[in-house]
Amino acid sequence: MARALCGVVALDGPSGTGKTTAARRLATEFGAGYLDTGAMYRVATLAVLRAGIGPDDASAVVELVRRIEIGVGTDPKEPSASLDGVDVSEAIRTEEVNQAVSAVSAVPEVREMLVAEQRRIIRKALDEVGGIVVDGRDIGTVVVPDAPLKVFLTASADVRARRRSAQDAAAGRVSTPEETKASVERRDRLDSTRANSPLRAADDAVLLDTSDLALDEVTAKLTELAEDRGLLCGEVAGTRR
Repeated sequence: MARALCGVVALDGPSGTGKTTAARRLATEFGAGYLDTGAMYRVATLAVLRAGIGPDDASAVVELVRRIEIGVGTDPKEPSASLDGVDVSEAIRTEEVNQAVSAVSAVPEVREMLVAEQRRIIRKALDEVGGIVVDGRDIGTVVVPDAPLKVFLTASADVRARRRSAQDAAAGRVSTPEETKASVERRDRLDSTRANSPLRAADDAVLLDTSDLALDEVTAKLTELAEDRGLLCGEVAGTRR
């Protein structure tokens, strides 16, 4: 009997806390779907930049986002992001997108459109595989406020900057530690102070500081929390997909 994830695990927190990597590992281990909501805002931002629209031009941003097709894959082993059917998984991770995504994601109408799509994807995953791990910045507060398990991951700015730098280097993107830390802190400030769906922990979220935790330790803690909430159920392997 292989255990499976039954329900929604909502992981929130700023970049560099390890939430995306931990979310993918948890979903893979328990045969669940995976949704990176941040990728959706990055696709929208990439479209805005390619169209030559200013990220602060809210009306133009909304008009464009209404016209484009934003796609995200829910396979935790091979997550993907597409813009009008074309894969942009690498293009959305550039520093140019990093600098503009907070402005685009702060537009209320954009959030309304993408949250509706995120909820549709979550419902579909629950119907098809029974469980999904969702990561982002407003999952527990806005997207799935009734999720049975909400975890808000944190880590010090220095640790998160080091992790971001390592990710950038692995992907061939060049940045200095100082630049990365400044980018991390800027994104934190913008996301936590925006009027619509600010980055914050839900009142009933479990706080998990990953500063001194390895990935295996983070995953083990998430597994323990999921088990405590009754979200791990036994099933015969292969019956959920």
